[in-house]
Amino acid sequence: MNDSKDDVQAMVGELVGRARAAQRVADGYDQARVDEVVAAAGWAILEPGRNRELAELAVADTGIGNVDDKIRKNHRKTLGLLRDLAGQKTVGVIAEDREKGLVEIARPVGVVCAITPSTNPAATPANKIINALKARNAVVVAPSPKGLSTAERLVGFIHAQFDRIGAPRDLVQVLRGPISKASTAELMRRCDLVVATGSQANVRAAYTCGTPAFGVGAGNVAGIVDETADVEAAADRVLRSKTFDNATSCSSENHLVLLAPVRERMLAALERRGAVRLDAAQKARLQQLMWPDGKLSSAVTGQSARVVAERAGLDAVAGRDPRILLVDEDGFGAGHPFSGEKLCPVLTVYTARDFDDARRIVEGIYAYQGAGHSVGLHSAIPERALQLGLTLPVSRVIVDQAHCIATGGSFDNGLPFSLSMGCGTWGGNNFSENMNVRHYLNITRISRPIAERMPSEREIFGALFDKYGRA
Repeated sequence: MNDSKDDVQAMVGELVGRARAAQRVADGYDQARVDEVVAAAGWAILEPGRNRELAELAVADTGIGNVDDKIRKNHRKTLGLLRDLAGQKTVGVIAEDREKGLVEIARPVGVVCAITPSTNPAATPANKIINALKARNAVVVAPSPKGLSTAERLVGFIHAQFDRIGAPRDLVQVLRGPISKASTAELMRRCDLVVATGSQANVRAAYTCGTPAFGVGAGNVAGIVDETADVEAAADRVLRSKTFDNATSCSSENHLVLLAPVRERMLAALERRGAVRLDAAQKARLQQLMWPDGKLSSAVTGQSARVVAERAGLDAVAGRDPRILLVDEDGFGAGHPFSGEKLCPVLTVYTARDFDDARRIVEGIYAYQGAGHSVGLHSAIPERALQLGLTLPVSRVIVDQAHCIATGGSFDNGLPFSLSMGCGTWGGNNFSENMNVRHYLNITRISRPIAERMPSEREIFGALFDKYGRA
């Protein structure tokens, strides 16, 4: 494709024009037909052979993560989303409150631009596509350059399923390669809604494109292990979370904050499971690899702990075939790069005197990076989760679970299945939920008159006047 402005505008204009024509068809679907289209799109990725092909292609083209975990992610996240959407009404009247005289009607937003990252080049597009279709929208996927071939293959599978049921292929399209900032920006400008997952640069671009947009905040999750935790269970959960898909998820722990009484027991439990603790010299070598110019290097993104150790020249560590690399830290900010997100199986360990000190450490980490996302807690004291939820700048407190599995919804918790986690105003976002189908809908409200109920001054101001007088 020629990269001239006119050619970019023509190419994107054609895609969006076709999407609008297809969306007008979907706008006339009843709920049964919508659910049929959604099921077809879901089966396009859930069918085991196609799932494996997408996972293998993703790892081959991006060099990020591992095939088996991507297969699990594609399967669980898609199946979980379909479970969440089953029975949900997204056509016509979806709610009625007779007492208030209100009726809610679901309406499409139109054409959705789905910005997706290289870390999840199949699961994230599938999630956004299915949500968009459930709301009777058309969607155009704008993948990362490395994720283009996987997105194209996924959309091809969806088109084949659409052919089987007679649905318009143009309901789901992918931006044509080569992917560029100019073509992605033009797509964002021409669509009706942008849903952006990936780097903060992509999110900022979405927020400033002139089109309504949902974006996500930066990940940099910390997990607290207190003195009452079941250490063996906590170690199992942390290992499962931190090694899944080589820690590509924004929900993988980047830090463990260990209360002093449990520190050595927890570290020993992790070491028994394949974690390797680095000394100061080894930590310095690793830092040179990971942040050679102050920014996290792509040389470590989504790589196994063994590969990271090899690339850092830590041959003795690599020879132990580590599952996680552990480094000690006591500070935060740019001068302490291990206090930031790492996107690989490197876990920073902080030691806290007590629970209040642990909460203070997490605040320091999030003041540098990761505010708004989530915090993990391994504890037998229920009140401590509430304390974190009341005081930390987080949208989710994940208690006694494998964090990266749980945060985006799991079959054993009540969070919606999603690969896009809103981080609230703490993380620069306009929502703090897991992104779900409600974010892909416009809602029209019918209001009818009801019996008037006007409060007296006493009802509204009585407590104020009683305490401070009437001035």
